[in-house]
Amino acid sequence: MNKYTYIIIFCLLCFVSAKAQDTLVYTLTQCREMALTSGMSAKSQEELRLAAKYNRQAALAAMFPRITANASYMWNNANVHLLENSSTFKSGTATVNPDGTANFVWSDESVVGRIEEAAKGTVFEEAVTGLADKAGQELADGYKLLYDKLSPDMSQIFIAHVGVTQPIYVGGRLIQMYKIAQAAENIATIESEAKHDDIIYAVDEAYWRVVSVSKKKNLAEQYYQLLCQLENDVKEALTEGLVTQADLLKVTTKRGEAEVKKLQAENGLTLSNMALAQVCGLPLTTGFILDESGLSETLLPTDSVSTEAAVANRTEIQLLEQSQKIAKSNAKLAAAGLQPNIVASAGYVYSNPNMENGFSNRWNGRGFFTAGVVVNVPIAHADAILRYKAAKHAANAMALKTEETRELLTLQTTQANQKLMEAQQKIALARLTQNNAAEVLRMAQESYDAGMITASELMQAQTAWLAAASDLVDAEAEAKTTETKLRKYLRQL
Repeated sequence: MNKYTYIIIFCLLCFVSAKAQDTLVYTLTQCREMALTSGMSAKSQEELRLAAKYNRQAALAAMFPRITANASYMWNNANVHLLENSSTFKSGTATVNPDGTANFVWSDESVVGRIEEAAKGTVFEEAVTGLADKAGQELADGYKLLYDKLSPDMSQIFIAHVGVTQPIYVGGRLIQMYKIAQAAENIATIESEAKHDDIIYAVDEAYWRVVSVSKKKNLAEQYYQLLCQLENDVKEALTEGLVTQADLLKVTTKRGEAEVKKLQAENGLTLSNMALAQVCGLPLTTGFILDESGLSETLLPTDSVSTEAAVANRTEIQLLEQSQKIAKSNAKLAAAGLQPNIVASAGYVYSNPNMENGFSNRWNGRGFFTAGVVVNVPIAHADAILRYKAAKHAANAMALKTEETRELLTLQTTQANQKLMEAQQKIALARLTQNNAAEVLRMAQESYDAGMITASELMQAQTAWLAAASDLVDAEAEAKTTETKLRKYLRQL
């Protein structure tokens, strides 16, 4: 062989290997594991459970001290003056001029003013006036110094604060919020488990649908082959003049119907494969070869679980019980609005300018500590009272709904158990019918070969055999799905 022959053989082997990989062999357990690990719904439910977990931790953390640090900076284009630039006293008026100078004008009613008035025209006028001006300037300088001291530089303000807040008593609000968050986390966990069961049930339903449709496809092919063989036999009998053309037309028509049924079974198998692949998180074009050994093994759950215990373990009841806890906590939370609230706080504040020793823009201030307790006592809050009453009635309604659901689930579990027993009886009857139909078909075939019956009678036996075999497949698939549903109700998946 030349190199081109080797290349062609290698390509054919790769093609065959790729086609073999397109059709995978899986058991029911493997399909379940794939759906649980690759399904997006299961992953999203897990994320919701983690979110509820951290919300519960956050509610617990709210009971502990909260430490905060704040800092702020502000720039102003003008300073603050706590004194006016001109103030009038009984002895006179002190003025600080815009150029920074200051002056003091004695009033006529002041002692100095009266002395100046008395000294006019005397030899003491100049000396008295000089002394008055000097004393007035000293008062003006003193007022200017006070004016400057009370005009701090506020062009740049920096404030830093570190504080601790600790709730002491808030009417039980924090405890009830934690209980609500805890119940919400339990709900997320229960819903995650319920999604787990839903996925398993969906996988089982799709799995046994593929198995049943595959079996029906094989039955349709066998039925089609039987009619093809019968058609050939009738054609030979027609050439020998043993049957009429009408007999051949009947067989040909029946063979055409069987071909349509075979095509329908093939299309149904393709769609069933796609549905199973979608549930398992595989590409829709994936082909399956499934383990069919468990189809005929349908048993009642072996664990002895009473209906009451099974209902108590149902996710619906558990979810309602957690919702009932939330409703009770909401009522207590509404009641907390009528209770006193006590909160303690402490902090350290540093600012520039600081006021530790007058107003100063230096950074040598030490800041100051603060500590206090705030007590809030509600006296007349009609809205809080009404909200508390509404929450109590909502909690009562949730309790009644839980009891109602418990009764409905008891009825549902009992019906599922009875339906599984009926399915087992249906399998036994369908298996007996199928065996009888197979025996009738064998005898009819022998009678037809011996020329004792017509082709129409043989086709009746073939049709009856196909119907009985299909009913058996349907009964077995229905029993497997019913068994999974009952195990789901009993929380045994």
